[in-house]
Amino acid sequence: MRSHLLNDTTAEHYRRSVTEGVERVAAKLATTQRPFTGVTVDALAPVIERIDLDRPLHDTTAALDELEDVYLRDAVYFHHPRYLAHLNCPVVIPAVLGEAVLSAVNSSLDTWDQSAGGTLIERKLIDWTAARIGLGAAADGVFTSGGTQSNLQALLLAREEAKTRDLATLRVLTSEVSHFSVQKSAKLLGLGQDAVVSIPVDHDKRMRTVALARELARCAEDGQIPMAVVATAGSTDFGSIDPLPEIAELCAQYGVWMHVDAAYGCGLLASLKHRDRISGIEHADSVTVDYHKSFFQPVSSSAVLVRDAATLRHATYHAEYLNPRRMVTERIPNQVDKSLQTTRRFDALKLWMTLRVMGADGIGRLFDEVCDLAQDGWRLLTADPRFDVVVEPSLSTLVFRYVPAAVTDPASIDRANLYARKALFASGDAVVAGTKVAGRHYLKFTLLNPETTTADITAVLDLIAGHAEQYLGESLERAS
Repeated sequence: MRSHLLNDTTAEHYRRSVTEGVERVAAKLATTQRPFTGVTVDALAPVIERIDLDRPLHDTTAALDELEDVYLRDAVYFHHPRYLAHLNCPVVIPAVLGEAVLSAVNSSLDTWDQSAGGTLIERKLIDWTAARIGLGAAADGVFTSGGTQSNLQALLLAREEAKTRDLATLRVLTSEVSHFSVQKSAKLLGLGQDAVVSIPVDHDKRMRTVALARELARCAEDGQIPMAVVATAGSTDFGSIDPLPEIAELCAQYGVWMHVDAAYGCGLLASLKHRDRISGIEHADSVTVDYHKSFFQPVSSSAVLVRDAATLRHATYHAEYLNPRRMVTERIPNQVDKSLQTTRRFDALKLWMTLRVMGADGIGRLFDEVCDLAQDGWRLLTADPRFDVVVEPSLSTLVFRYVPAAVTDPASIDRANLYARKALFASGDAVVAGTKVAGRHYLKFTLLNPETTTADITAVLDLIAGHAEQYLGESLERAS
């Protein structure tokens, strides 16, 4: 079994095995005609259930053949231009190369003696991102597993910086369309059920700063302490961006920690055309970025940035076997001192390779393309009487629903839209997402693929309308 260990004597075995795997994936990418096969859970689950994991195949080719049946054939392929569902991006090749390198070397980014150059590369990328945001010379941060962890760590720091240890008095103020990880983080941090205060949004799904100001004043009057305001720069459902400059002014006025969840909108940091849409982010005390959304990186690649590096001490614990306190005075850079994780992948290498091959402008152009595509899609939807579109996009998301002229019952329209989404997924012709707006079911395009065209959008809209019309027609037949 030692022949399967990656070392100096098995380098050729490693090369052959990885090459065979890469060739399989490359062939799949080159021949995939749809984003999904439409396979059902009931069809695929028994195939996987029949596999006896205690009886290995002892052959790479055989294992890859089996993988074709249990994964590759039926995977949901984000690179396909008609995958329009969630915040999943096609990935750039330099990042995939970085993934291959980091997996093979297998550095752990918790301590210097496990990563060396990896530590310095991650720190360089944190400095680069902080500079793009405009956080100042004292800024710092660390890579994380994703936006949920980044938001959790930011709110941990905010809680520790608050002027009380009475958790029952602490409040987190955020918009009603912010990410669910804000509520999850509050629970994990031991705050009460009512700790997260939902601030109403305007017609464009942006936090109402008048309502925020009113809530901050109420907290002061009631003896509650707003430990953080979480502003969203790219909401999951709408791509909406809160008015960051105005929120920053209110946070400064009341002495409140300002966190910006820019997991989605961070692509604007590299934008050549739309950077001004996140003006005000430079005033944040902490920022979440997800490179694996709008920087076209493989999962996972995220970070949390802070204005004041000293606040990261709230995540610091010293263990004699890993990062003893003496290492601080010896200036040994252990990233675990800043992180909620211990063992941690060298995910920064993917972004490093991307910047070294493509440059930030290359990333920015790709993100600008999908933002511009969303504008084109919005114009198509507003001109099409079959659909109702919610808001003009700030990033690359479109929320809409099919509204047949002959049907006025909202519940029937809801069911038609739900059916259309499910039927489309079952066909495999396209994948779209769904959400609710004011209690009604809507559909959602999240456009993160520069290869997607307005022709693709038009074709998928026609498919949606066709499925919805089929459902409504069959419903009328059943009723009669």
